[in-house]
Amino acid sequence: MELHHHFSHQHPLEFIEEHNLKSEKANCSGCGELVSGLSYSCTECKFYLDKKCFEASPEVNHPFHPNHSLKLLASPPYIGSWAICDFCDKRCEQFVYHCSCKLDFHIKCALFSKTIAENKVGELEGVSQKDLLVSSENGSEELEETDQHPLVLQFNSQRHPCQICKTTQRRGLVYCCSPCEFTLHIACVERPTTIDLPCHRKHSLVLQLNLKSLLCQICHKTHNLSSGYYCSPCKFGLHVQCVSPAPTIKGEIHEHPFTLFWRQVPFICDACGTSGDCISYICFPCGLIVHKKCILLQPIIKRFPRHGHRISHTFIHRQHEIKSWKCQICNEEVNSMHGCYCCSDCNYIVHTNCGIKDYSWYDIVDDELEETGELLKNSAFVVIKETRLGENDVIPTEIKHLNHPHNLIFSNDVKGDKYCDGCVLFISTSFYHCAQCDFFLHKSCAELPKKMYHWAHIHQPLTLNLHADFLCVKCVFEFNNCFSYDCNVCENSRCVSCVKISDTFTCQGHEHHLFFYEKYEGQCSGCGRNLVYAYACKECNFAVEYDCLRLPDRIQHKCDEHPLMLTYGEDSSYSQYHYCDICENGRNPSRWFYRCAICDNSAHKECVIDAYSYMKLGKTYTAKDHPHPLTFTRKIYDYTPACHICEKHCEDLSAECLENGCNYIVHWKCIDPYDPNRDHILRRFGWQSKLAED
Repeated sequence: MELHHHFSHQHPLEFIEEHNLKSEKANCSGCGELVSGLSYSCTECKFYLDKKCFEASPEVNHPFHPNHSLKLLASPPYIGSWAICDFCDKRCEQFVYHCSCKLDFHIKCALFSKTIAENKVGELEGVSQKDLLVSSENGSEELEETDQHPLVLQFNSQRHPCQICKTTQRRGLVYCCSPCEFTLHIACVERPTTIDLPCHRKHSLVLQLNLKSLLCQICHKTHNLSSGYYCSPCKFGLHVQCVSPAPTIKGEIHEHPFTLFWRQVPFICDACGTSGDCISYICFPCGLIVHKKCILLQPIIKRFPRHGHRISHTFIHRQHEIKSWKCQICNEEVNSMHGCYCCSDCNYIVHTNCGIKDYSWYDIVDDELEETGELLKNSAFVVIKETRLGENDVIPTEIKHLNHPHNLIFSNDVKGDKYCDGCVLFISTSFYHCAQCDFFLHKSCAELPKKMYHWAHIHQPLTLNLHADFLCVKCVFEFNNCFSYDCNVCENSRCVSCVKISDTFTCQGHEHHLFFYEKYEGQCSGCGRNLVYAYACKECNFAVEYDCLRLPDRIQHKCDEHPLMLTYGEDSSYSQYHYCDICENGRNPSRWFYRCAICDNSAHKECVIDAYSYMKLGKTYTAKDHPHPLTFTRKIYDYTPACHICEKHCEDLSAECLENGCNYIVHWKCIDPYDPNRDHILRRFGWQSKLAED
């Protein structure tokens, strides 16, 4: 018995002829295929190699990879011991010809392709780039003279895109001109240069490369410098990939399949409600006509950040109780004869294309979601006690919130001036409070979810946290010891007031809903500044900018012992003179301002709200260069202690050490970790607003 050694196996292998093969289902350990004919085996290990794999050279010089030799390995040299063959693009786990530049071939693919290349099979003689390049404007127009090189069948190691279909296959064989990097897939070379289609009977369509802005009459998409079949006189064209569309397509938005209709006729798509002048698909039983791209629309968008709930596509609107037919994104009318997305529970409706376009902007980074699209275990508090009001209403009267160590008690008794520790605004409605410490939450702030979608942020969702201090990226105000919603991707924070402002919002200064418009021409009804984008009610010609929309209804200022109320314009009988009692300059009575009715004081909104209006006094801060905790305070008089940094009187927001014997005090702006100069705040809320009103 003759024994042979092979590098891939530790035992000697016995030569076996076909009639002596004991197992009919033995697979070759080199190529993985069923062993037939002459082979080598180790009966002890059930290891087999067919004759070609056994005799394969341990190192070959391959014409498709001339720079390096390929070495034969018993398995791919990667973690997991598998690779993708660069010839057939399939997975290989047995013998592989490998190069250190991460090129891999099945053993049989390497030998087969080497034979093809050495025999020069497939040289495309007589075909040049000039023959294939046709003018995008006129199919018969002659091109300028260029060097003509033959296209040769070779390995696409550089992964150049095919000049006809514009796609790039992973590796594999292609026809290529190496000097010009001109590449054609084998299948694309075999495409006809002209075709006749029933949708365009006047002329034949000619294959052309690098067409400028070709609008395909099948997919209805435009690609620059694309290839396609084109009729120059009629300006009619199809992408190469769309020439042979599926005769029927079954999507999820409709129960029946749609059938290709080979006629170019104008129509209104029943799925998206927009016009079409291209090849369409039809559902004959239901009489629906749609764009090809609309057949594959998502039937349900489970995570729609702008709304927070799932929205469903529908053709028949009467199945849902829709009260308003205004699209909640563009605020234009939704045609009830065509499809749209809606949330019937909330009377929420959007155009199909508005919903798809808006949803594509978001990046869902947290997949902890139910099938309904709602967040799992999303409440930020646990109910300790509750009280039933009537048959259906239940109010939690005692809760444990994740951002406070003690239980909170529900109350409707609003007395005195209390600030919410969630949003830092006055409490004027029902709230929760802590019986052990000075902690208050609006009922609405206590009910804020742990995670939420926000319509104006790309990463979804945002997470609720309690911060010692942070800078809101939306309103650019600083906050301390209150709630924020944080993005785990870009690590930005938003205050509660900014998060609560939706894309359709209401304010006390106007009776109707305000819609967000990315582009809006006009002036802000609050401050008079020219608008770039706005929240607007177009019917009433009422629009406000974001800064005015988020103004608090009630705020405390050192100029008055009482809270100041936001006033939306002034009655002519209100006051004889229109001055700001803080800066003593004139003010426009038609613009929004703050007023104390008790003291008859009025002030510009930018004179009341400064960079530190939302910093809570009495809270502590740990500074890097002081050993004791500092307490936030506002000094009013000019004989206050001097700041240890700038040596000026501390008349504004300051941080003071209350330890016995320690007289340390600093302006907060001198140690502000976010922006010590605050120039952008002054520009945004000070000088520009005053100039606009004056």
